[in-house]
Amino acid sequence: MIQFILWYITITLLGLLTFPLGYRLFPALADRGYSLSRALGLLLWGFLFWLLVSFHVIRNEVGGLLFTLALLAALSLWALWGRDDEAGSTEDPGLAIRWAELLAWIKANLRVIISVEALFLVAFAAWAFIRANNPDTTGTEKPMEIAFINAILHSPVFPPHDPWLSGYAISYYYFGYVLAAMLGMITATNGGMTFNLMLSLVFALSVIGSYGLLYNLLAAFYVTSSADSSESSSPGFSSVSRLTSVLQPLLAPLFLVMMGNLEGFLELLRAYGFGWANASSNFWLWLNMKDLSDVPTAPFAWNPRFWFWWRASRILHDYDLRGTYFEIIDEFPFFSYLLGDLHPHVLAMPFGLLAVALALNLYLGGWRGVTDIFGFKIPVRRQGLVLMAVVLGGLAFLNTWDFPVYLAIVSGALILNLVHSPSETTSSRARGWDWDLVEYFLKFSIPLALASVVLYLPFYVGFSSQAGGILPNVIFPTRGAYLWIMFGTLLVPIFLLLVWMVGKHGAEWKKGFLITTGFVLLLWAFSIVLGIFAAQTDIGRSFVTSQGLTSTREVLSAATLRRLQFGAGLLTIMLLIGSGLSYLLPVSYHPQTENESHIVPVPGPIPFVMMFIVFGGLLVLAPEFVYLRDQFGWRMNTVFKFYYQAWAIWSLAAAFGFVVIIREVRGFKSGLFSIVITLVLLAGLIYPALSLPNKTDNFNLNTPERRTIDGAAYLGTYNPDDYLAIQWLTLARPGTVAEAVGGSYTEFARVSTYSGQPSVLGWPGHESQWRGGSTEMNGRSEDLAKLYTTSNWIETQTILKRYDIRYVYLGPLERSTYAVDDRKFSANLSEAYNQGQVVIYEVP
Repeated sequence: MIQFILWYITITLLGLLTFPLGYRLFPALADRGYSLSRALGLLLWGFLFWLLVSFHVIRNEVGGLLFTLALLAALSLWALWGRDDEAGSTEDPGLAIRWAELLAWIKANLRVIISVEALFLVAFAAWAFIRANNPDTTGTEKPMEIAFINAILHSPVFPPHDPWLSGYAISYYYFGYVLAAMLGMITATNGGMTFNLMLSLVFALSVIGSYGLLYNLLAAFYVTSSADSSESSSPGFSSVSRLTSVLQPLLAPLFLVMMGNLEGFLELLRAYGFGWANASSNFWLWLNMKDLSDVPTAPFAWNPRFWFWWRASRILHDYDLRGTYFEIIDEFPFFSYLLGDLHPHVLAMPFGLLAVALALNLYLGGWRGVTDIFGFKIPVRRQGLVLMAVVLGGLAFLNTWDFPVYLAIVSGALILNLVHSPSETTSSRARGWDWDLVEYFLKFSIPLALASVVLYLPFYVGFSSQAGGILPNVIFPTRGAYLWIMFGTLLVPIFLLLVWMVGKHGAEWKKGFLITTGFVLLLWAFSIVLGIFAAQTDIGRSFVTSQGLTSTREVLSAATLRRLQFGAGLLTIMLLIGSGLSYLLPVSYHPQTENESHIVPVPGPIPFVMMFIVFGGLLVLAPEFVYLRDQFGWRMNTVFKFYYQAWAIWSLAAAFGFVVIIREVRGFKSGLFSIVITLVLLAGLIYPALSLPNKTDNFNLNTPERRTIDGAAYLGTYNPDDYLAIQWLTLARPGTVAEAVGGSYTEFARVSTYSGQPSVLGWPGHESQWRGGSTEMNGRSEDLAKLYTTSNWIETQTILKRYDIRYVYLGPLERSTYAVDDRKFSANLSEAYNQGQVVIYEVP
């Protein structure tokens, strides 16, 4: 409880410290960035701290944290006491004037401030309580993640040491774990507690970040549909009640982090025997989903099977031409938080929302101006460019998969702003689409991408990856049924929004669908050509044989028939992209009152939301034809990463569409649309309602003493000797540890994971993924086996020196893994620790 309060106070003060900076840097947003000030503050603080530690200006300790926090405070002071040169101002307004302006805004917008604060506290406390009922950092990827946190806490400089490969630095996008370790260090929180509090914090930051984004979108929407919006203290909300203005944005976090896919609904139908008669069912057999299509057992009742909630992340089923099943990961946010993995795609979520806020601010006219960089005239003010480079570069460091997506969103927002801005020759109409926009796009996106990389260059210097190019997806089309089970809760309000817009907003249907069809055919042709070239390699020829066929032509023919047979998924995606493009292509311009001299009016948020729909569709479309080559060997990881981002983007569009439909639709359609959306919402909420008590053992109501926020506490219960020894090792002098080596997702590597000390080798499979091969760890597993089993002290000494080992850990797992000969240790090394079944020998 004390650590939770410390974290809450720390992150809240950080948000308040950063808000003056956000207030100045988000001039076009109705909430001036208040809902995202915590995420902005944490990212800027983390960037300054990581950069200075990486260049050895400061050390990874509390003093360095306080120093960089002072730098962040100086930036906020600059925001309150500096002139806007690029906006045309020649005088410094002074601190008093800026402060008075800020206080006036706070007084006028107190309602939204209180809403954000209350929502953050509730979300942070609620998920911390859920984690306290299911805190263990064991299983799946949790050991890796807490290993990174503990390694960073025990690394005096950056890059931090790799906990599972001594002598090397972490080769992974580890920025999120730096942010977690920073908060753990400043609040004196151990690694186990830091893990669960960081997961709860990321959840809460995502809740208020999405809330703020929908608030800003709706403010822009209402200002275009209300004649007297300028009289409202909450910009744009004069046409709705005060209560409505703060309640409607709650739909964004509902769709983003609380909504499930439709697997829970199907699970319930199956449990109660829906569609089953005489142990057969045409529907379930047609659905053909692993486990879910199995015959239920009578009597029919809800009796959740072991890990039933896991199946919601395995909706897509890929079968090759021989019917062999290939697992596909298709996580969504609620599942991720329920699972409890603090993986990069989860850690990046609030900062992805921050990038969307940058895009929205840009689209609504913020930062308009000209910045000259080496002769390039970039149509954005300098401070906006710097902020975007820091945030987008941070996203690449947090989760590299996010970087191209959010770079495209930010660049698209600028292009949309230019399209809908006044023409250079006349202010009576919009500029519209022209080929000059390509030049603007390149002049903006290329320098921004380069700056984003340069700012985080120390990370890239030591980074290696398993990525190995692009491969074609020829034989795995996504069935429409699977796509709708996965995204149906989002697609229904999005499609209803598109239907409502028919006749109310201009649409270039012919152009939109011609472009979409042409692009899909181009992708399809590209995948076929890529497949033909790949078939000439040994791997390609082996693939043809594995399908029971003799030639590439036969494979392509069978694959084409399959794609046509399961074409509903592709048609759904094309309908979304085509509709979104059709509404993006027309341009209209409605002059509005400008609140600030450097904000250019735009017609409202509809084009911005259409861009989201299109980008989400492109993310889902891409793995239909291509995927990133990695060690998994099929499209599993590409679908995982792209679908996850599509959910985040579409959830905002779905929430916006829900509000617009409820507000704008009248008559018979109003009742019909409301019923449809309500039913879909209820179906989507079945999964959270069923899975939460199942995952938390009914919130441990019968065993409340088991509640703890410490993710490492389970070791004290199930393996107390290891737990006490690791506690001792955590406080011992830094040094490499020798421990037993085993496979991924097992109890191996537990010493380095929880102590923060580097081991000679942890999970070999993960190291191979991070480094794109096994070169760096060749021979280590064999050397460790020899270290424990040999009776020859000379051989032992050679291995100890080779890896600069300080501690030899000898516990139950080492004894059960190797035929340990410990006489050489006791004869030549001193016992630094000896209690229970664990002995730790220290090398002089």
